[in-house]
Amino acid sequence: MSTNKRYSERTLFWLCATVILFVGLGLRDPWPADEPRFMLVAKQMVESGNWLFPMRGDELYPDKPPVFMWIQALLYGLTGSVRIAFLLPSLVSGLIVLGLVRDLGRRLWSDASSSVWHVGAIASWLLLFAVMFTFQFKRAQIDPLITLWVTIGIWAFLRHYLERPSLALWCLAWAACGIGIITKGVGFLPLLVLPIAVWATRARWQSMAPSTRSPMRWLLGPVALVVPIALWLIPMATVAYGGNDPMFRAYADNILFKQTAGRYTNPWLHQQPWYYFIQVVLLQWLPVSLALPFVWRDWRTAWQQRDARILLPLLWVVLVVIFFSLSKGKREVYVLPALPMFCLAVAPFVQRMAAGKGLPRLVSGFNAVLIAFLLLGGAALAFGWMSPPNTLAGKAVPMGYVLLACGAAALGGSLLLRRLHRFAPLAATLSALWIGLSLFAYPLLNDDSSARGLMRDVAARIPADAELGLVAWKEQNLLMTHNRTRTFGFLRPPLAQWQDAAAWAHEQPSKRWLLSERKALPQCMQGAQADFMGVYNRRYWYLVPATHACAASAQEMRDVELDRTKGFEGAFE
Repeated sequence: MSTNKRYSERTLFWLCATVILFVGLGLRDPWPADEPRFMLVAKQMVESGNWLFPMRGDELYPDKPPVFMWIQALLYGLTGSVRIAFLLPSLVSGLIVLGLVRDLGRRLWSDASSSVWHVGAIASWLLLFAVMFTFQFKRAQIDPLITLWVTIGIWAFLRHYLERPSLALWCLAWAACGIGIITKGVGFLPLLVLPIAVWATRARWQSMAPSTRSPMRWLLGPVALVVPIALWLIPMATVAYGGNDPMFRAYADNILFKQTAGRYTNPWLHQQPWYYFIQVVLLQWLPVSLALPFVWRDWRTAWQQRDARILLPLLWVVLVVIFFSLSKGKREVYVLPALPMFCLAVAPFVQRMAAGKGLPRLVSGFNAVLIAFLLLGGAALAFGWMSPPNTLAGKAVPMGYVLLACGAAALGGSLLLRRLHRFAPLAATLSALWIGLSLFAYPLLNDDSSARGLMRDVAARIPADAELGLVAWKEQNLLMTHNRTRTFGFLRPPLAQWQDAAAWAHEQPSKRWLLSERKALPQCMQGAQADFMGVYNRRYWYLVPATHACAASAQEMRDVELDRTKGFEGAFE
């Protein structure tokens, strides 16, 4: 194929990737559950100057290491925009991950790189349209960033073992693991490839690079892992254990012990059966997982031929899934870091499968189901054929038209591109879906999902110079507040919060107000004493003037079940 065609494919890919990932940037605020939490912590870092010990309101936040919040805080300091700063780390990480997969496939299958559809190109297209990848990298959670560090690590390790031994690549892989560990506890995942690589080297698998015997040089790898960890750990531990503040000591104990090994061996949240990730791979790795009934024969051949280019990334994916399956605590996003290498292991065989009948028929059927869902679901919402879910209360009709528009664009794109490539119609449908939701659903749902609407209404209800106290609050409330705001703890029991909040409000009753969700309101504040502000994030919010504020009795609050974050989410969440 000509150089011009390769250039055109590359240009088209990066244009599609940039548009699909970045469209919608600036059109929404952070949405629960995790986005407001991390951005609030980052914003408080910038405002307080305290970058070593993250704070959530007036409490320390020990659930996650600080790297992700540091990056968000840096971007917030540079841009001054919450809407830009909170999403940019995930979006940039997505582009880098795509580039690494594309580069690795091109290098390992250099004999086929002259073709327009070389292995790296195919793998990058597969990854871009994998549902989990696009969905997660358009969100501001820690997992896209940890996927970046893990992908850098496995990219460097595979190049070291499959191209040529390189001390620079070796140290880069270990350093990426170190940065990953202080981003989220599972940053060590690339190290799982080492026993596979040792085994492959000793068994003399095909495509393994010649081994070198300079063990002292390779010890620099673990040193590269320790250095970034030490840059955070030593200052934090010095302050926490060298000072007299028990809060800092509790923070260090929690993040170093409870949120790592304790979270994995004795999880207290998100407990799922052992086969949970099998469901995740089959459903959330769509449409790539549609290849599983057809690609396993190629993987079997690769095993028989001991082709390390396939087996090293594939066996590493298997080890990652097994690792997370052994813990009772499971979330679908845990296996996101394995998805790029899964796409790489599928990519060499896509053209063979595309030339057959089975996979193209399955992909076409999946595409037809998606288009039908968008058109029929959109029509049902737009024309009132079904009762909308509570999360779409008041927005069902316009959301229905958004889905109809996405479905119409998907249908038109599928018909237009059906002769370009057998899988192009599905790419058109997924592109229409992500672009449509980003451009139209983001603004439509933002006020309710982010609490911007609630906090704007609260600001309009109270005087401009008033002070607002938050009781039983969520992170999005404090992040979106327009007034001088006071909190009384986050994880503290509502009773303890109300006691302090009522006392604080009575100090200046003419200018202080309290905001709380309904389940936390004591009996003395219900009825006419509290103004209903609306339903946001499935919670009923009430505004209480200081003149009506009162502390709840222990008997009143004993049976209150507050629907909010309980405990620590953990380093593996």
